[in-house]
Order: sequence, then C-alpha cells, then structure tokens
Amino acid sequence: MRYYIIAGEASGDLHGANLLKELNKLDSSAVFRAWGGDLMKGEGADLVKHYRDLAFMGFSEVIQNLRTILGNIAFCKKDILAYKPDVLILIDYPGFNLRIAEFAHEQGIKVFYYISPQIWAWKQSRVHKIKKFVDRMFVILPFEKEFYARFAMNVDFVGHPLLDSLEQKRNSFSSLSDFRNKHKLSAKPIIALLPGSRKQEVRVMLPLMLSVKESFPDYQFVIAGAPSLLSDFYKEVSNDPSVKMISDVTYELIYHAEAALVTSGTATLETALLGTPEVVCYKGGKISYAIARSLIKVKYISLVNLIMDKLIVTELIQDKLNTKNIISELKSILETEARTKMLNEYSELLNKLGGSGASAKTAELMIKYLKG
Repeated sequence: MRYYIIAGEASGDLHGANLLKELNKLDSSAVFRAWGGDLMKGEGADLVKHYRDLAFMGFSEVIQNLRTILGNIAFCKKDILAYKPDVLILIDYPGFNLRIAEFAHEQGIKVFYYISPQIWAWKQSRVHKIKKFVDRMFVILPFEKEFYARFAMNVDFVGHPLLDSLEQKRNSFSSLSDFRNKHKLSAKPIIALLPGSRKQEVRVMLPLMLSVKESFPDYQFVIAGAPSLLSDFYKEVSNDPSVKMISDVTYELIYHAEAALVTSGTATLETALLGTPEVVCYKGGKISYAIARSLIKVKYISLVNLIMDKLIVTELIQDKLNTKNIISELKSILETEARTKMLNEYSELLNKLGGSGASAKTAELMIKYLKG
C-alpha cells in the first residue's frame, strides 16, 4: 500500500518512525511518502519536507508566517494528488493537518489520525471537523477515549508510544561514568536543561534557565540540544562557554540527570517516564499568551499533571517563570522528601498509561481497517 504521512514536529517524527517500522513488518509492499524528519526518513520514507521548516510557535508567529504556511498547504494538496496514496496518516499538528484531512476526504482518500490534537484543552469545536473528515482516530492518552465518546465518536486508545521509544533507548544507555567521559562532563551531578526545539522558544527559555546556575555551584548544567538546531546557535544564546550542550542523546541526558528544567510539551512526559524530577517552564509572547489563556480549558499545561489530574510537577508559567522561583522549585526537587514524593507519583503515571506496544497495536489496527 501507499502511505502518505504528515508530522510537523520532532515528537511526531519519532512516533511516525516507530509506526513506519511496525507497518513495514505487516505490509511487505508498503511505500511511504512523508512530511517529518530524519527518523522517518531512516525508516524508508521519501521525505517531502522537514519539520524544522514547518514549526511556528504561537499566534503572532503564525500570522507573521502565514504566507509560508498557506504555500505549504497548497503544495501538500498537489503532492497528495500526484502521489495517490491508499491512506493519509496525520500525526498531531492540527492547524495544518485538519485542513489536509478535509481536502483528502473530499478527494475520497481514507484519513487516519494518529495522536489526537489537544482539542480537549482548547478549540474543542475542532472535534466536529475530525468527526466529519477523519475515518479512524488513534489516541494515546487514557482520558481521550472518554472525551471523544461525549461527541459520539468511537476512537481507539492504543497506549502511549513514548513507552516503546523509551524502552528501546534505555536498553542502549551507557553507565553514568561512561556518559560523563564520552561527553567530557565533570563529576558533578547533572541538571538537564530542555529549552525547547524551536529557535523562538530557546531564545526565551535558555537564558532564564541559566540564570539560576550560580545558585547551584555543586551541579553542572547541561543543555539538551534539539536535532534541528546547531551548536553555534546555543553558544550564541547561552553566552556561557562553561555550559555544555549535547545533541542526539536527550533521553540519556535526562536519565542521568538529578533534575531537569523542561519547557512545556511532550518533553515533560518524557522526563517523568525516565524518572527524573522536573520543573515545567513556559513563557511565550504576551499577545500569544493572553489569547491562549482566554481559550485554554484545562487546569494544567504539563501532560504529567493532565494525565494524573492533579499537580505532580510544578508549572512555572509566564510571569511566575523567573530566577527566584526557578531556584526555589529546583532546590525543592533536589531535596529527599519532595523528590521521593514526585518519583512515587511517576510510578502511578506509568500505570495509567498502560503497557508498551502502542506502535505495533496502531499498525495492526490500521492494516485491519484498510483491509476491512
């Protein structure tokens, strides 16, 4: 079969690559064309556009880049028509993907959506588009099945693919001493910094994260580099040659860290599943944040807290994200009592997400529906 897959972010590329791997096992004639990244390309996809050319953060940034976004949508529609896929598989990335879903549906192309947009948080009206234009929805968070049922939609809960990815990665992790030696780190305990995957995010988040460095002289701060950003960019933004930046080993860095400062997003869940205490950080443009605040319908921004439906990890948002508060919260999770409590909650989180095998289960269901 011919598969056309669209992922617009690094996390989508990861989950898309694992899905491709499983689809290849079940469909020997599979051919993939994709918008994604290096991981999907590594699984045999013919890459149309890289996600680093697609990611625009916030309302004002989207408006500024509207011409580029509309051009990408028009190009994508033409490319789908030329490719003539048996199925279009969309991975999150709703602003773009829901437009393509409508187009593909009108062309009589079967549409699968893997990893639901966070419409339960905001823009719930999008559920009507999904119901109309998507043939099957595969969700990864336990509360999403109940959410869609409220709109008379029967979706498949497949479990979270992060569990598969982390299990694979964890088996290849080196020891802490080998990790330090390989990346020329000191013997001090590590505090991992995850300032985001987009330039706009990193320019805002990294200086704030590094502003607390002098208050933790017994620790070393190490930046997790996003695969789409160059080391020179981090050097420019950090303006501190003593701070190490490591790319392509984010999971291992988190695993070996004593604690982490994490920009809100999928990384908050990844950090929790790797068992590292964290502080969740977010600061956006004033206009974008004001609009988002008026629209968002959930209590938390972190997936950890959303899944658990209670405050497990501290969220420092907008004005609360300042040097004083970061120092206070980071000290708290480095202390035994707060640390132990958070780690115990992480165990409960793991149970809620179900077992491993999400990618394989999703692939099996997709093949079943395509043949049915």
